[in-house]
Amino acid sequence: MLDDQTSKQTFTRVLARRRFADILPKLVLAPSFAITLVFVYGFILFTGALSLTGSKLLPDLTKWVGLTNYERLFDHPNWWISLGNLAIFTCLYITICSVLGLALAILLDQKIRGEGVLRPIYLYPMALSFIVTGVAWKWFLDPGIGLEHVMKLWGFESFSFRWIKDSQFAIYTIVIAAIWQSSGFVMAMFLAGLRGVDNEIIKAAQIDGASNWTLYRRIIIPMMTPVFLSAFVVLAHLAIKSYDLVVAMTDGGPGTATWTPALFMQKFTFGRNEMGMGSASAIIMLMMVAAVIVPYLYSELAKKKSS
Repeated sequence: MLDDQTSKQTFTRVLARRRFADILPKLVLAPSFAITLVFVYGFILFTGALSLTGSKLLPDLTKWVGLTNYERLFDHPNWWISLGNLAIFTCLYITICSVLGLALAILLDQKIRGEGVLRPIYLYPMALSFIVTGVAWKWFLDPGIGLEHVMKLWGFESFSFRWIKDSQFAIYTIVIAAIWQSSGFVMAMFLAGLRGVDNEIIKAAQIDGASNWTLYRRIIIPMMTPVFLSAFVVLAHLAIKSYDLVVAMTDGGPGTATWTPALFMQKFTFGRNEMGMGSASAIIMLMMVAAVIVPYLYSELAKKKSS
């Protein structure tokens, strides 16, 4: 009888430990899950509700106006300016970052001397906040104290570089600063992809007489399609949310020349006390981000299920 009781007690203890071990991760993650649920998804729903109201300085869910804010948003010229700037910024930012990052990755993949020094140098800008990057580039491009001023001190009196003050070219200065900050990160992604390519395939292609150009164009780069897709998703997400870099460099100026949807949202929500319209612009931005991320997540889940 004692042996049976002892075995039952032991079994109960083991079962209790296993249950506790199963519950422990959930208990640990519960606070983070609750915070995320409230402060991310809860506020997304709250913003969506505000976008359907006539809220001004403070939220007011009693002033229900339906889709009026969305109609006003797409009738507003500054919103279309913001979308145009976003299109220019996104296309140039993603394209140049991808090309430059791939070129740097291929360079480092050649096992050159000093790779251990060059790699941190390329990655260093990503360690800076966009505010710091924006302020530094604002000083560098300012005609009064930056590049133009230094070149004239060196004797190049005819040198002129006033893009940051020119409404037609100011958006391109934002692109330059963003590329400087992000291309090293893209390089690291591509370098990891290059180092992950099967060497046996490369050796077989070299034995067949494939040149380096053919090797990269026909074999290596096509095998890195998932890396390109990941880089595209990250860069597109950063481009759509671009705010702090714009604020630090130009604050949307000259005039509205460098407005982006994120800056539009801030200006209308907190600058003009149009919380309903600002919320509508935030929901449109959310839809833009979702249009990039959701297909990517769906494809990744489909790959896992098929494998």
